[in-house]
Amino acid sequence: MSESDDLHGRARQMRDKAKDLRESAERTSDTGERERLQEKARRLQAESEQVSGMASGDIYPME
Repeated sequence: MSESDDLHGRARQMRDKAKDLRESAERTSDTGERERLQEKARRLQAESEQVSGMASGDIYPME
């Protein structure tokens, strides 16, 4: 398995987790918990986009 495949798999897992978090946020009645879950989902989604970009060679990680 190539590094690119590993990165694509990681990005997919992150997107799936972000989706799960958004769904959990929709189900909770606690406003604070909803906001926390939504923010965590946004961060994961953004990170998955960065990882996906690295896998396709479009961007390089910032170090």
